Amino acid sequence: MTEAPACRIAPPAFFSEPGLAALLDALPEARAVGGAVRDTLARRRFSDIDLASPLPPAVVMARLNAAGIKVIPTGLSHGTVTAVPPGGAAVEITTLRRDVETNGRHAVVAFTDDWRADAARRDFTINALSMTRDGAVFDYFDGLADLRAGRLRVVGDPAARVAEDHLRVLRFFRFFARHGAMEPDAATLSALRGAASCLAALSVERVWHELTRVLAAPDPAASVILMERLGVLAAVVPEGTDVPALARLVARGGAVDPLLRRSALLAGDAMAFATRLKLSLAERDRLVALGAAPLARPEDDDAALRRLLAGTAVEILIGRTWLADARDPAADHGQVRERLRTTPRPVVPLEGRDVVALGVPPGKRVGEILRTVRAWWLAGGCAADAEACRGEVRRLIQA
Repeated sequence: MTEAPACRIAPPAFFSEPGLAALLDALPEARAVGGAVRDTLARRRFSDIDLASPLPPAVVMARLNAAGIKVIPTGLSHGTVTAVPPGGAAVEITTLRRDVETNGRHAVVAFTDDWRADAARRDFTINALSMTRDGAVFDYFDGLADLRAGRLRVVGDPAARVAEDHLRVLRFFRFFARHGAMEPDAATLSALRGAASCLAALSVERVWHELTRVLAAPDPAASVILMERLGVLAAVVPEGTDVPALARLVARGGAVDPLLRRSALLAGDAMAFATRLKLSLAERDRLVALGAAPLARPEDDDAALRRLLAGTAVEILIGRTWLADARDPAADHGQVRERLRTTPRPVVPLEGRDVVALGVPPGKRVGEILRTVRAWWLAGGCAADAEACRGEVRRLIQA
């Protein structure tokens, strides 16, 4: 029986790209699925294109090999291979599946040729859409209507689907941050609230990944407020949160920077948070630095700003001003941010070899003099040039 598409659109340009066109020539039954379809229909930018096929993985690989396309068996147990067409980007191709068994995170699957059965195992209706290369869109669970309305709805019974995979709780808030424009239905709210206590079983890496993607949305405030209301935020950030500060940061035009937003949201110990969620050293250091002192103030003169810039990266100093504005509705560091951006970062014009050239033998004394001269240079507003710094070295030698 031939399926009727829900609608047809002008074929998206990505189908005409040589690499993807070659894949679809070899696999004419395949369709684009997931984010590429959803975001094309929502007129949003996307990066990756995934394909699904009703053919078994072995047949998919044989077809691609016969077409001269490199194929890598990246996840055969779940029906996924990665195709690398000549001159094109790598594309994941997954055989249609149905769930046989679930355990709260991982599923045992069986392959199928039933597009509806595969769509039924996807998390949300807006992610259950598929599209052929001629622009035919297939929609088994009213995902198109939900996408237009800004309604995020689980495919099937919310409680059962969340129990199958607890990560869907955090995925819900990630997609709600980008596509949600209305209150979720009562069954969904109940399922999300009931699953909050199960989130501790998820790997901290996945929690951090999903939380980062929530905060990377243009305006995540409504989603985070909902997380707080349902007890999900406290479950994933037990260190404590300040949701109003995050909302003010977004409303005042702070950069779409997940780590800066994370710092605004975090009311507890940043080091404890970073350690628990196993952040990278770079992420940990930046998160801790954003919450530290000193802070550039509107009343600071140019010398004070130069001293700050000499010791701290401008991105950190600007981030601290955004956080100050987020935590105090009356604060306004807009002008000092602009001054920080336009003030060159000063560097002390003196090195160890300069001290040695002035007659100090290599060793501990060189380091002591460098530190003393740097303190003198800072106290003077970082204005002393190289000759003035060498003069201070001579003064110290003679003292």
